[in-house]
Amino acid sequence: MTLAQYDTSALMNITARPDIVFTSGSGSWLVDDSGRRYLDFVQGWAVNCLGHAPPVIASALAAQAARLITPSPAFYNDKALQLAQAITDSSAMDQVFFANSGAEANEGAIKLARKYGRANRNGAFEIITFVNGFHGRTLATMSASGKPGWDTMFAPQVAGFPKAELNNIESVKALVSERTVAIMLEPVQGEAGVLPATAEFLNALRELCDAQGLLLIFDEVQTGIGRLGHLYGYQHYGVVPDIMTLGKGLGGGVPLAALTALDRACVFAHGEQGGTFNGNPLMCAAGLAVMETVSDPVFLAEVRATADYLVERLTALSAELGLGSVRGIGMLQAMELGADIGSRVVELARDDGLLLNSPRPASLRFMPALNVTRDEIDQMLDMLRSVVDKAR
Repeated sequence: MTLAQYDTSALMNITARPDIVFTSGSGSWLVDDSGRRYLDFVQGWAVNCLGHAPPVIASALAAQAARLITPSPAFYNDKALQLAQAITDSSAMDQVFFANSGAEANEGAIKLARKYGRANRNGAFEIITFVNGFHGRTLATMSASGKPGWDTMFAPQVAGFPKAELNNIESVKALVSERTVAIMLEPVQGEAGVLPATAEFLNALRELCDAQGLLLIFDEVQTGIGRLGHLYGYQHYGVVPDIMTLGKGLGGGVPLAALTALDRACVFAHGEQGGTFNGNPLMCAAGLAVMETVSDPVFLAEVRATADYLVERLTALSAELGLGSVRGIGMLQAMELGADIGSRVVELARDDGLLLNSPRPASLRFMPALNVTRDEIDQMLDMLRSVVDKAR
């Protein structure tokens, strides 16, 4: 079938979509309704950490769906308990609240920090966030984000999110006041074009928070669950936050996220946080399958080795074609194109059967499955070489 044979009018028109209807996928490949295959280096924006339709997740979902889908969040269920334990056992965090999306987890982190300020800092409520940061699409998380134009899109925005500059500790210190309760950031700014925080900067933030009695919040929706080559991004830096949010890769393709925190930051009273589907056993079963796979040290070592290969090949291609820098950590990489041709490259690549992302006009972002093969990386680069030549 072609798109013309489908009625698209029932879907709210919230983004421009290409004339492709995907019907199946496997690993690094998607298949449309005509049977054409596409090599996918976007993976749902770093969601499908094990690729498309991984058997381990499909099996976990099928088995759990036959047992119990949800008993209501007012009751314990075995899968939520097991997944929460898996997260706390493998991280520095002490408690977990499950959510359905990274935005919802970040919204929860904002609420938790504000409650902490009310309980411990005389009503302090401001959370210092960062220019070009991205934390989600709820009103509060859009307000916390520093994406250009988002400060007026649904004005008036939620107050209380002064913006500092990434890797500029003095810009942070200048915003700290008696109203400040927390500092919130992505260890690597993804939507900004893959801009990593430096270890020096994150250590300085930790020292500042400790000295001022503030909470340090890491938005690990994109950087967590193996994306940077460690199970959690903070482990790459050796800097432990007070609150950490997870999403995207945690469910491996299903809607699952988590708000996690140290005991001292867990100040919610009964009734202050919840959600109808939060922590349902069906999604948590998928999360357990992901955690059991990704937390394996052998798996993570291979992620780091394959990421090194990706960086090596991207760097060589950039030098060959006279492009710009390659930057990132692990399986979250960007390459500068030297000109504002990103959207054109994405379009031409899609026509050739390659799915890419351009977060900024002059750059590409690469978010492959963590188990992408070297052969698939080579194939992607061969296709990309041809596409860049056409786009310039």
